[in-house]
Amino acid sequence: MALATPVYPVSLVVADRDCLVVGGGPVAARKVGGLLDCGARVTVVAPRVVEAIRRQGPLVVENRPYRRPEAARYQLVITATGIPEVDGAVSSDARRAGVWVNSADDTGNCSFLLPAVSRRGSVTVAVSTGGASPALAGWVRTRVAQAIEQTVGADLALVAELLDETRTRVKAAGRSTESYDWASLLDHQVIPLVRAGHVDAARRALRAAVAV
Repeated sequence: MALATPVYPVSLVVADRDCLVVGGGPVAARKVGGLLDCGARVTVVAPRVVEAIRRQGPLVVENRPYRRPEAARYQLVITATGIPEVDGAVSSDARRAGVWVNSADDTGNCSFLLPAVSRRGSVTVAVSTGGASPALAGWVRTRVAQAIEQTVGADLALVAELLDETRTRVKAAGRSTESYDWASLLDHQVIPLVRAGHVDAARRALRAAVAV
């Protein structure tokens, strides 16, 4: 069921944060993978877990049922048991303790939703339907990623590195990064040059444009 109000999109920093995943099936395995990819310290609690979870590491696996109110000890919680009573208990414990929680396919027990994600280095494209349809979110995510590849055709991760490098120089010079037309620079100089393989020329063009 979709949420009645719009969601506020954020990108959470979970590196070195203690995160709990309750559940041991394929859905839980995907959630574990997403957290580990972002550097989280993950504990999985479930009576049984699929091999796809055990192959992901490093993580802690505790083969047992969820114990109330242990969700309160973590900084982020995801529950994906598929058992309404268990997922509801986990969500209740987390929310009572002020811990952000996602209950798979159950927006009513979520304090945050997980979007469909596509990554290219530091560039992340995330699509959410507010819980209305994860399948639609995935479909849109794929189409957006394809459109970027077709229209840009450049290494977005490399472009992000060049922009980060340039913005750092602007800040070091004591100037605001908000006063430049980055979109025009990307459209007419950076993307075409990177697409043609002229990375150093793209770097020089950026530095010349912002005078650093």
